[in-house]
Amino acid sequence: MDDMFRRVLVTGGAGFLGSHLCERLLEANCDVICADNFYTGTKTNITHLIGNPRFEVLRHDVTFPLYVEVDEIYNLACPASPIHYQFDPVQTTKTSVHGAINMLGLAKRLKAKILQASTSEVYGDPIVHPQTEDYNGNVNPIGIRACYDEGKRCAETLFFDYHRQHNLNIRVARIFNTYGPRMHPNDGRVVSNFIVQALKGAPITVYGDGSQTRSFCYVDDLVAGLIDLMAAPDDVTGPINLGNPTQLTIRELAEKIIAKIGSKSEILCQPLPEDDPLQRQPDISLAKTALGWEPSVPLDIGLNKTIVFFEKLLA
Repeated sequence: MDDMFRRVLVTGGAGFLGSHLCERLLEANCDVICADNFYTGTKTNITHLIGNPRFEVLRHDVTFPLYVEVDEIYNLACPASPIHYQFDPVQTTKTSVHGAINMLGLAKRLKAKILQASTSEVYGDPIVHPQTEDYNGNVNPIGIRACYDEGKRCAETLFFDYHRQHNLNIRVARIFNTYGPRMHPNDGRVVSNFIVQALKGAPITVYGDGSQTRSFCYVDDLVAGLIDLMAAPDDVTGPINLGNPTQLTIRELAEKIIAKIGSKSEILCQPLPEDDPLQRQPDISLAKTALGWEPSVPLDIGLNKTIVFFEKLLA
């Protein structure tokens, strides 16, 4: 479909990822409806878009049906950091499951393409490394992270059942750790935590001994991957891993941020939280072959941009 006539719904559009996605879609001349209940998303993330005649904001909770006319749906609505999704775990599960049902129902009625923002958390604490899409995961279904892990796994189930049963045009992206400007300063995620602590000169809290690994994808790269997946041929349903395969330890990340900021912060080790994965690294072979996508922003450049954002925010 011609970009000039694409009407796109982004649920969770005022969140960290959603606001960047809305911005990129507007640059592509799409009409964008941003739906958000502002539980973790904020109006400040989208204030600069509100004057755009192609942009519309709806305060809406996806656990209730939504009736709009669109060609594509990006379903990003769900708290994505442990602090936020564990605060109200029942609502987190409802957002993933009821939200998926409502958005799939809308897509079915409109015959629209729909993309689910799934997560690397579907792999749990992986015993396969790096994680490929055919790995079924190692998830604790009754742990404190299960509201998010199992909610997202159930959403994937629903997407593929709607695809098989109703021939719905679906896409599923498994998103790995993403960072960048507009991250919530109190979301407990490692990059935002470390930057805020380092800027304040406070101790940097590392869980365990800091030897656990993560891989960090800059938000611009991740959003490009979502748009590439939506634009891919209809037989490319996913799930497809989107993330940066370059991994480093949490302690290395802390030391890098301290050095960049020139902070006097010291590293303080705390006990490892329950079910916190020791390794998390995507295999992005499928994204490379099916989408021609791979991240291009180096960690040092992405961190510099993120630090500038938090410096302004804290000032």
